[in-house]
Parts: sequence; C-alpha cells; structure tokens
Amino acid sequence: MNKPMTGRMTPATKHTPIFFVFVFLTLSVCFSVSTKSTDPTPTPWPLQFHSILLMNYSGALEVIDLWYDWPNGRNFNIVQKQLGELLYDLEWNNGTSFFYTLDDSKKCRTVHVEVGILRPNWLDGADYLGQEQVDGFLCNVWEKVDFIWYYEDVVTKRPVHWRFYTGRNAHVMTFEVGAVLEDAKWQAPVYCFQNKTETDTTPPMAETIGSMRSDGIPRASMMMMKKKKKLSM
Repeated sequence: MNKPMTGRMTPATKHTPIFFVFVFLTLSVCFSVSTKSTDPTPTPWPLQFHSILLMNYSGALEVIDLWYDWPNGRNFNIVQKQLGELLYDLEWNNGTSFFYTLDDSKKCRTVHVEVGILRPNWLDGADYLGQEQVDGFLCNVWEKVDFIWYYEDVVTKRPVHWRFYTGRNAHVMTFEVGAVLEDAKWQAPVYCFQNKTETDTTPPMAETIGSMRSDGIPRASMMMMKKKKKLSM
C-alpha cells in the first residue's frame, strides 16, 4: 500500500519560489534595459549647416540667421529683432565672442567665456520623452538636463523645434546641411579690437550690450547646460 504524501517540503521544493522570483526579476531588468536601448537617439548635428530660426519669447519675436561651422571652430548668429536692431553674435571655439552692430553706432563688446561652441553630438545622453506633433510635424522629443526640449522630425531627422526652460521657443524654418558662409563674413569689425576684452561667465542669451542683447543659441546652450549640471551635482 502506498504511503500518503506528507506536506513536508524537500530542499529542492523550498528553493523553487526563490528561483522563480530571481528569474522574474532578471527578466524584468533585461526587458527594461532592452526597452531603453531601443529608444531613438537624437541625430548629431551636421559639421556645417545654415539655419533660419524664428524665436518667440512671450510674444517678443526675432529671426536668427544661424551659421554653424564645427571644422573651423566657429558659430555665427545674426539676430534681427522685430522692427529693431540687427545684432551680430560671432562665437569662436576658444571662448571668444564678439557682439556688434554694423550700423553707424559701431557698438561692439568682446567677451571671453569658459566654453566653446556646441559639439555636433551635444545631445548625447538626452532623455527620450516619446513622440509629439509640433509645428505640423510628428517629432521625436528629447530633454537635456532640464534645459532644452529638442524636437526632431521622425521622417527626415531634421530639427523642427527647440524649447528652452526659460519659455523661449525656436521654430526651425530652414535647415541647409553643408552650407558654409564665406570666410570674409566671419571677420569682426576693426572697432571690436579697440575695446578691452572681458572675461564673463554669464550666458550670452542673458547679456545686454547697450540696447543689444545676444541670443546666440550654441554658446548660450553650452554655458547654461554646464551651469545646470553643476547645480545638480
């Protein structure tokens, strides 16, 4: 006659629940890592490009003629304020920036800051937030150090819209990959070299130069991201 089974657990039976919990946790972690690794990543900036940006800051409008030239270590923002001043913001990778006008006022301020222009891969490490419809385009969206929200067209991989933590918005109107501004246009006027060079750690987008305010995108972005990283450490 067979003996009835008792409720006693063998050593193998005792460890079975722990084994399944371990497998479950392992699979959960693997799934999480796999999901993260399949998130889209921002397309690095071209080494050289020309873009026209429509800037809107609480109704204050500007048009920025942006020339980005990484191989030559330079970036140029030509800023037209609505019915206002035309400001030239010339930035070099050694930290030197010239803010000037070319009218009769001959205003110029030369500043040396602690960072160069943005690298083409400056969005590395940005957090992917999903997809959103903006300016009529379906975009992938990333956020970088709570400073900038970057919208890229899902199909063409071109930037469409940038939103800054200050509430400032950049609408990308044109984006010409490989366009290069002729060298002669990169020369600051002679009166910029007659003034004393300042060392400044204030982001250019917050600067005032007489009635001029510099709103350059790459230099300001680099400085503010660096400052926000320090605050979060």
